[in-house]
Amino acid sequence: MDSMVTQKTVLAVTDDVVLPVSSVLTIMKELAKEGIERCDPLIITQASTINQFPLDASSVDLVLAVSRTSDFPSDKIYSEFSRVLKPGGSVFVCTNSEGETIELQQTLQRRVTLAGFLEPQSLDLKSIKLSNFSLSVGIKANKPTWKIGSSFAIKKPAKALPKVNLGDALDLIDDLIDEDSLLTEEDLKKPQLPVASGCETTKKACKNCVCGRAEIEEKAVKLGLTEDQIENPQSACGSCGLGDAFRCGTCPYKGLPPFKLGEKVTLSQNFLEADI
Repeated sequence: MDSMVTQKTVLAVTDDVVLPVSSVLTIMKELAKEGIERCDPLIITQASTINQFPLDASSVDLVLAVSRTSDFPSDKIYSEFSRVLKPGGSVFVCTNSEGETIELQQTLQRRVTLAGFLEPQSLDLKSIKLSNFSLSVGIKANKPTWKIGSSFAIKKPAKALPKVNLGDALDLIDDLIDEDSLLTEEDLKKPQLPVASGCETTKKACKNCVCGRAEIEEKAVKLGLTEDQIENPQSACGSCGLGDAFRCGTCPYKGLPPFKLGEKVTLSQNFLEADI
């Protein structure tokens, strides 16, 4: 039965001078819980002074970092953790640094995340009793199962088309009102346009004119003006409508009463009659 238990490779590092094997086993049995029964940990002390661990890449199942300060492990040590850990391996960081516990946990979680580890979570270290020192804050994170430079296909989920209930749509159609049913017979009748008659349909006043157009044309002829000049007087100088005192010698409106430009010139009935 014992031969079937898989022995895991554990690396324990610390910035301290001494780290007893018993302390490592106590911490790992409490945190890892499985696969530590036949563990023979590799211990590196004063790890902050080492540039590279004397281990092959992807050769360790678990890494335990025990520190007395929050400055350890450094970013360089985290990089070494990632190198020696197997894909999917776990790293445990435990410290007994004094200060705000929540703030320290957030700092440790942020640092392991930036180092490329996944799923950081806080650890409860209250139950761990050590003879030489105590632990206050701990976190655990995992190395990704994929290797740097690997590629894999991303499966896009198939988009399901929305289901349409035709029964509800047919009910809405039945509830619609026919627009033609809102129209009455009076609405459907074609409107009758007014019929133009008399002088409105001719260029000149008719023979039996009763609308006053014939009189206007007669006055215009006697004054030497066109009908348009009577009906819609215009002025190039802008003074023609002010009266004779402001009109030039060649003004076509000379002799006429003052008027407003653009408005019909109004002539009295006896305007063209002799004064005596």
